[in-house]
Order: sequence, then C-alpha cells, then structure tokens
Amino acid sequence: MKCTTIREGVDCPFMTARGCSYKTGACLEALEACDGCARSKEFKTGWYCTTCPDPSAKWKHGHCNMATHVNLATEKKAAVKLNPLKASKRGGR
Repeated sequence: MKCTTIREGVDCPFMTARGCSYKTGACLEALEACDGCARSKEFKTGWYCTTCPDPSAKWKHGHCNMATHVNLATEKKAAVKLNPLKASKRGGR
C-alpha cells in the first residue's frame, strides 16, 4: 500500500488500512551515517531511508548492509598456516 504517514505516495510494506503497522507507528529519520547513501531520500518531513523504517537498527552492529556509500574491503588475504616440521625441511635444501 501507499504510505500516508511520512513518506506519502511511496509503496510501504508496513502500511495497512488502519495505518502504519511498524512498531513506532511511523518511519524513523535517517542517521548521520546515512549521509551520501543513494537509498536515503528527502521528503516533506525530513530525510528517510527508502529501504528500512529504522536505520539505527541497520547500523547497530557495524555498517549498514544496504548502504551504497560504504566500501568494505571484502578481499582479505588469509594467513597461510605452515607446518613447522615441513618448513624446517625446506630450509635445509
């Protein structure tokens, strides 16, 4: 259904015939950490996330998984575990 509380005219999964069914009764404003994200949008009442009604829940345990402005280094070189016995044999060659 279309939102009638804060994000008027936007499809919202929490909107019912009775109104907003989210636990706070309406979406919460975007955080400072959301600045620069392509998913945050300005409405008449302020800046809101278009994917999540409570952005603080997404940032609670680190970076938001929906954030478009955060670059995470996903490629980490794993430390190769070397057997000390084999390493000592290789060193003697």
